[in-house]
Amino acid sequence: MNSFLNIAIMITSVALVGSILLQSKGIGLGSLAGGDSGGVYTKRRGVERVLFFVTIGLAVLFVILALVSVLITG
Repeated sequence: MNSFLNIAIMITSVALVGSILLQSKGIGLGSLAGGDSGGVYTKRRGVERVLFFVTIGLAVLFVILALVSVLITG
């Protein structure tokens, strides 16, 4: 059971990182130094909206799996 949870956490984390990286829409490194990245509060439509909800779902799943893993290992 513990090895299944570890594998599930690894798969979920890779999918979560991938979905986060897919959301960056050409902002670039300028925003890291305080540059303006345009409108922050834009409405998501189509694929962006689906990807946003998938990212939220993966984050919730990752947290649940991590908590279950901690509870099982004691």
